[in-house]
Amino acid sequence: MEQIVIVDENDNYIGEEEKEKCHDGGGILHRGFLAMVFNRDGELFLTRRSRKKRLWPGFWDGTVASHLKKGEDYEQASKRRLRQEIGLATDQVQYLLKFHYRVGYRDIGAENEICAITEVKGVESGWIFPDPYQISEIRTIAPGLLIGEMAGSRDIYTPWLTIAVERMRENGFL
Repeated sequence: MEQIVIVDENDNYIGEEEKEKCHDGGGILHRGFLAMVFNRDGELFLTRRSRKKRLWPGFWDGTVASHLKKGEDYEQASKRRLRQEIGLATDQVQYLLKFHYRVGYRDIGAENEICAITEVKGVESGWIFPDPYQISEIRTIAPGLLIGEMAGSRDIYTPWLTIAVERMRENGFL
């Protein structure tokens, strides 16, 4: 069973807990991240979550979203999961910012997370190889078009992606 880092409201380490337990009920506060990977044209790689996912299956997400293990910082966890989920080995991961959110998914579970946004720029499309257990589809989109799409239909995007795009825009990253 996968153990992830749990934290207090100030993102101070408390310990570890089983990932599934962290998502039961209203959720246990834990660390996560959303890695946003951009191609050379400045387009974002969006991924559709596999239908096998417990929470938000089939929703569009940032490039890779996951959790931290003990001893990792946000950039290290991003590098690990980028390699595992899309086959991207890079040292160009940059931490941007973090936010706290809590949102339930139907009566199945919830995310209660301190979520960091990390980014990678200038990746060639041919270097992306999605893990089909994690990702069912991948596409690129210009940030301005994504913001416009989200204004019209937020219910096809994960809640953390929606928040991340808003925070990135507010802070001049998009």
